[in-house]
Amino acid sequence: MGHYAWVLGVRPGYEDEYKKRHDEIWPELAADISAAGLRNYNIFRHGLTLIGYFECDDLPAAIKALGESDANKRWGEYMAPIMKLDADPSTGFPYLLPLVWRMD
Repeated sequence: MGHYAWVLGVRPGYEDEYKKRHDEIWPELAADISAAGLRNYNIFRHGLTLIGYFECDDLPAAIKALGESDANKRWGEYMAPIMKLDADPSTGFPYLLPLVWRMD
């Protein structure tokens, strides 16, 4: 199983809106994320910095599935005005952080 993390930003003044939108996440998006194979998906916020963590067995397949998800595309458009996005142009997915250390 792979362990992955990303860092993005929320625009100033949109912290509460970001939280509200995730509290009301679309069921079809949550279903597509699960179907793509992402598990234990968490997002943390420190000020304007967002840190995401998830586990996945087949990251290339998950990225492909999410790239084909209509709900994921719509969510990206919905969230774009309130976020600072930094995505890998080869995948459209946020740049992933290298795992440096892990304790089981």
